[in-house]
Amino acid sequence: MPATKSKILIRTLLLAGTVISLYFVPWILIWAWILPLPDTVQEQLNEGIEHGFDGTIVYIQQGDHPAEYYAAGWHDRDRMIRAYPEAYFKIASIGKLYDAVAITKLVAEDLISLDKSILEYFPEFAGRIEHAENISVRMLVQHRSGIPNFTDVPNFWMHPPENEEQTLELFLDKPASFAPGTDYAYSNSNYFLLGLLMEKVTKNSKAQVIEKKILEPLKLKNTFFSLNEIDLDKLMSGYYVGVEDDIKSTNYHSMIATAQDVGIFIKALNTGEILTKEENDIYSSIYKYDHTGLIPGYQSIAKYHENIDTVVIQFVNTANFDGYTWSISEIVYGRILKILEKRD
Repeated sequence: MPATKSKILIRTLLLAGTVISLYFVPWILIWAWILPLPDTVQEQLNEGIEHGFDGTIVYIQQGDHPAEYYAAGWHDRDRMIRAYPEAYFKIASIGKLYDAVAITKLVAEDLISLDKSILEYFPEFAGRIEHAENISVRMLVQHRSGIPNFTDVPNFWMHPPENEEQTLELFLDKPASFAPGTDYAYSNSNYFLLGLLMEKVTKNSKAQVIEKKILEPLKLKNTFFSLNEIDLDKLMSGYYVGVEDDIKSTNYHSMIATAQDVGIFIKALNTGEILTKEENDIYSSIYKYDHTGLIPGYQSIAKYHENIDTVVIQFVNTANFDGYTWSISEIVYGRILKILEKRD
């Protein structure tokens, strides 16, 4: 083949490859990122709805200023109820922060030792959790136990367990993901066991422990542990992309709260209000101070930003594990922060 024809063929193939590759570019993410930054938080939330969210709630509390409340889209799209800031929301893994604080307080009270083997608390799991004799409570808190994550079981989200026994069966007698302490893998099984541990050492339910040690001191009246505790009409509807039905009544055993209640807790955790100095020394050695949450129909971000002394809580009632809703949520959250930083 003559050199000139060869060059033309190569250029044609490169151009075709470029055109084809453009088809796979996540343009919705690029568009969400490059749009001019709005002047207000409300405008940014409205923009998020245009990106495909059904509804959004944002709570902001900066310094000593009064809290700000925002909402956009639908609380319930079928009944055409607009989103409102006081709605209840499934906070999913944000609940792990409450668990970690409760565990910390029990450690400070000498009811739990972080370095004891879980078999010292649960001898019945000998032979049923691989390497259990070498798994410490600390490893559970830090996701370094190697216990497989029960929510990774096929079809878990379609058929969630209904009780404690069914949940245990999802990870007992399963091979470890790795030897204890040698790696990190996020596992809901760890925190399920921590909940059982709270109950064993206090002789109270996990809900009662968190209520006494966190909710009551902070006067949080809109944080719950079960769908049975709430008026379902106040719970923001949950939507999964491609599924028409509202899935809010599906029980994934998530904590439920308003954005305000989560915001007050996050501020108290980060500023030391909910922890003594001794407790904060323990907590800072085992877990983090902010969290995100994601289950079908519900995704959330809860963080305190020290540089602007501000708590920002974002709830979005649209999820898609295989799509772009989470990435768009993070982009929207980041743009809200930029709006707040420009205020200073």
